[in-house]
Amino acid sequence: MLDPPPPSGGPSTNWRLWLARTAIAVLSFGGLALMPQDTAGTHRDQLKMARRAARSVVALVREGFRVLVVHGNEAQMGRELVRNEESSTKLPPQPLDVCVASTQGALGYLLDLEIRNELRRLQMKWPVTAVVTHALVGLDDAAFQRPTQALGPYLSEWRAKTLMRSGDVHMVEEAGRGWRRVVPSPRPLEVVNLDSIESLLEAGHVVIAGGGGGVAVAVDARGQLIGVEAVIDQDRTAALLAGDLGAELLILLTSVDQVFANFGRTDQRPIDRVSSIELRQLLREGHFPGDSMGPKVEAALEFVEDGGPNAIVTSTEKLAAALADRAGTRLSRVVAEGPIRRQMALFPMEGLEN
Repeated sequence: MLDPPPPSGGPSTNWRLWLARTAIAVLSFGGLALMPQDTAGTHRDQLKMARRAARSVVALVREGFRVLVVHGNEAQMGRELVRNEESSTKLPPQPLDVCVASTQGALGYLLDLEIRNELRRLQMKWPVTAVVTHALVGLDDAAFQRPTQALGPYLSEWRAKTLMRSGDVHMVEEAGRGWRRVVPSPRPLEVVNLDSIESLLEAGHVVIAGGGGGVAVAVDARGQLIGVEAVIDQDRTAALLAGDLGAELLILLTSVDQVFANFGRTDQRPIDRVSSIELRQLLREGHFPGDSMGPKVEAALEFVEDGGPNAIVTSTEKLAAALADRAGTRLSRVVAEGPIRRQMALFPMEGLEN
């Protein structure tokens, strides 16, 4: 086990040297990891799933990584917008950027709490910090001209048309279900809080940042930052952060154990180790649907093609094996030949049995 961080009086020379040699791993998972569709999504349910996620985070810490956690919030945003709608006759509805910040703070709290508890259970004194994160987007992004990301509850035609009168809200009708709000999902250009995140990692913190892809902000005509009505894909933000921080590894957790070509067909095949050239070609051929695996593949490619060493796409259950090159899909610029690069215990480590 790694030596614990130094006391609050300040880092020792040995600790600073250890941090300078320690690689950064960025771990990204979706909001459904904290609110699965087969649960009621109560506070107790989300706390239980946060505890499960914390074990993955701490496993990376025990492997010697400085860890940055990025989480999604789509399921939680849906509920936040229901609250907005149901209370609209009593309280002014909050704009979308405030709703994103609200869910980012709530989920950051749950993850911070359970990561601390898991570290304490293992007698590891690592500090943990959640950062409310702003992601800069361009107002000229094509996504603002054609909003496509559906969010929130289904509404009646009367209510939908009432909301659309302002010209700021876009709704689409789904046959038999009602009308639903659609918002832009622009590409993140820069994480405004990058310096703070980097400083915390340099100080040995486990950092939770970029929740929900970050609160979308833009620069207005006066040069001021303003919140905008948009949501950002958390995997794209994770890839951006991983590249800017010089991370060794980007890990994208999903509901399947690895990426498949021809997924769902009789000729589907698993993709184990793959080069960025090969995976980019498969993406062009349409193997990865845009509403499921596509965004994760694109995020992994962005990181590796921009100079990142390795990206892994796998499930929570297979994370330990994927780190040892025994599961998941590992993407790199050049595929390594030969046997497994390194071994890692595939069975629970001491103190992790429960």
